[in-house]
Amino acid sequence: MNAMPETVLLDGKAFAARIRARVAAHVAGLADRGLVPGLAVVLVGEDPASQVYIRNKGIQTRDAGMNSLEHKLPDTTSQAELLALIDRLNADPAVHGILVQLPLPGHMDADAVINAIDPAKDVDGFHILSAGRLATGQRAMVPCTPLGCLMLLRDRLGDLTGLNAVVIGRSNIVGKPMAHLLLAESCTVTIAHSRTRDIADICRRADIVVAAVGRPRLVKGDWIKPGATVIDVGINRVEQDGKALLVGDVDFANAIKAAGAITPVPGGVGPMTIACLLANTLTACCRAHGLPEPEGLTA
Repeated sequence: MNAMPETVLLDGKAFAARIRARVAAHVAGLADRGLVPGLAVVLVGEDPASQVYIRNKGIQTRDAGMNSLEHKLPDTTSQAELLALIDRLNADPAVHGILVQLPLPGHMDADAVINAIDPAKDVDGFHILSAGRLATGQRAMVPCTPLGCLMLLRDRLGDLTGLNAVVIGRSNIVGKPMAHLLLAESCTVTIAHSRTRDIADICRRADIVVAAVGRPRLVKGDWIKPGATVIDVGINRVEQDGKALLVGDVDFANAIKAAGAITPVPGGVGPMTIACLLANTLTACCRAHGLPEPEGLTA
């Protein structure tokens, strides 16, 4: 009997660095035309995790040669005030991408805020028009995390045509757009979730498993078809032996024994998200000025 080949770890950190380098090179070319892509990030309140995320976005945006425009508002900001800021950013030609950091304070309607963003500047891909365009196979801004997952899958597997894919999770941010992207790649797609019956058996038939349900180590090692590619989107904080750990939605220690390739947590999908945000901002800038889109950085 031939031994199973060693599982490939999909290094999202290294892959994201390559994406950022490609974005920076393209941005440098735009500078010759007098264009600098601008990303406006809006943070309402003082959520510590959001503050760290915003800071990292700003650093990577500037490192890529783009303008980073940060708007930090107190949690007492009214929805009307936030919408007025979005209107100003929509009208600002120096702003090509707008991102409103979620979650928003409880007194705000997140859907109304997201849908106030100009769809051409919706680099998060959450606007209802972006979602509708993606679902119907039209050119759309794609949410950053699913886009990063797709890039990892294409890099690992090449042509995805005909592969069986299971997406665990049905959120508007990851699960649903991920399923649409895989359908566009001609995969056979099943969406599973917390109420799916026989979820283990469904996963065992999958060539691709994308876990994005937000439940630590939900996907067990014996759910994984030998040789399957596993993309773990989950980032969960758990206590183990008195220590705080970051773990994914997949039981990594056991899944790695069966998978052909798997993303670690941390260091897998996470770094891809900001890299794809930069790619989306560059794409939005190119579209706004009627320039060719950068190859390999879109869906």
